[in-house]
Amino acid sequence: MPTQTASEHDTGIPTPDLESRVTQTGRRLLDDVQGLLGSLPTPAPGPQALATLLGVDKVLASRVLKMLRAGDEIEAVHRAPGPEPLRRLIRACESSGAEAKKVDLAQGAVDSLERLIRHDAGDRSALDAVLSAWAPEARREFELRRKQTAFRAMSQLKGAQAETLYAAVFLQPGNDPEMIDIAWVNALYGLHRLRPGARIKLAARWIRPDSASAPTLSITGEPIEGADGLVIDGFCSEPKPPIEAHRVGEVTHYTLGGDSFGQATSSDVVFAEHGPDDMPRYVRDTNRKRFVYAEVSVPAKRLVFDALVHRDVETGPAELRVYDTSFEGVASPNEAARDIDQFDLLETLERTEPGQRRAGGPPRRDELIAHVCTSLGWDSGAFALLRCCIDYPIYGSQVTMVFPTRGRDSSPSSSHHSPGS
Repeated sequence: MPTQTASEHDTGIPTPDLESRVTQTGRRLLDDVQGLLGSLPTPAPGPQALATLLGVDKVLASRVLKMLRAGDEIEAVHRAPGPEPLRRLIRACESSGAEAKKVDLAQGAVDSLERLIRHDAGDRSALDAVLSAWAPEARREFELRRKQTAFRAMSQLKGAQAETLYAAVFLQPGNDPEMIDIAWVNALYGLHRLRPGARIKLAARWIRPDSASAPTLSITGEPIEGADGLVIDGFCSEPKPPIEAHRVGEVTHYTLGGDSFGQATSSDVVFAEHGPDDMPRYVRDTNRKRFVYAEVSVPAKRLVFDALVHRDVETGPAELRVYDTSFEGVASPNEAARDIDQFDLLETLERTEPGQRRAGGPPRRDELIAHVCTSLGWDSGAFALLRCCIDYPIYGSQVTMVFPTRGRDSSPSSSHHSPGS
């Protein structure tokens, strides 16, 4: 995945000089604030004791001690409270009998932090963006906070949100040895409108032409004619959420019906479909990748994306990519021009071998997977699990798992499917 770095004064890359100043400032904060606290007549080993001794709030005391426990200078700057809270702490230490020399040194360290924020970065938010390029913990916190802010804004603009989005794709050897069966499960947990009149699209299906070799079926084997064919009874909330189907040209849109809104009206919607012999098992050009993806179509607090790959169709390690679809729409990993549209995020894939316990996931996940496999006559213990969990996934992004492929002369072929693979 391409690496992007935060900019200094819009130059595109943080300069070595800035990194040096950050490191020097962090070292001064670690040494001089620690020296200041060490010069107090009475030791205060924890946040509550320090807050009580100095007469400051416990949150400030806790943040200062957390800064002093930082693993390096850059992390110390990231953890540091703002200059004014630090000056409050210094004045409190001075009033409590700290050595005058230690007070002056700590004050100089805080002045250095203020210059770093105001002169070098512009503001604290911009400094955090720079630090996120150098410190993993700073980057994780930076990403989470910004994604959370984006979630709040988009959920209010869209007028809808979900607690958890769940997507699971199953890849199973087909009845035709040349093909692979595919099943998709999608669920929205804690789904509700934030305001009246908001429209929530749950799914969209293209109408297959008459020449299509295999129609998409429900997991019970019937052709899907409407919303009732998609929904899995027993896994949705009760009463079952109303779902409406709207045909527009060759596409059917499924939306949440009714006009209820507010968190008290939250519902769970779970639906699935099965494509028998839906994907060729072998490819001619092994440089092309197969891929599956989940789209963040409703603002959500969490996304869980599972790929359950049968041991007989798995081909090798998967790669995770998160695409920005705002310019060009759905992205194919086989189009090099779309590499520039990848988000540079710290999201990862976790793998569980067939037969191993699979922790985490949304409510009743294991039961749901077992239900799908039982309905289709598949052995749930034969699937490896690849999982991506994202807190506050970016609305409109495409979370993609990319897999290597194999030709007919290789051992068992490619593992995953998605439109356009």
